[in-house]
Amino acid sequence: MNIVEHIFTSATKPHQSEESDVVLISDAPMYLVLWNDEVNTFEWVIETLVEVCKHTQEQAEQCAYIIHTKGKYAVKNGDYETLKPMCDAILDRGINATIESVVY
Repeated sequence: MNIVEHIFTSATKPHQSEESDVVLISDAPMYLVLWNDEVNTFEWVIETLVEVCKHTQEQAEQCAYIIHTKGKYAVKNGDYETLKPMCDAILDRGINATIESVVY
């Protein structure tokens, strides 16, 4: 079969579904990511992580240090509905935060 026959045959055949691995965003792990800035203090970030994300003091301190050195850090994981209110509360406190999905 030449290329013209292949194109014509492909275009006129009904679409056959092929089995594939599709990851839906709702099925993918979601992460609440905090971003480093030059405005917020360590103390403010730590306090926010303790109050909003329910981290222990030690967890919050470790996260703040990683955010400072790496530029960002996923401080919490879960489903979007759980992370969205936390992200909003963090943004309301003037700290940069996003919800991200990692698709493999």
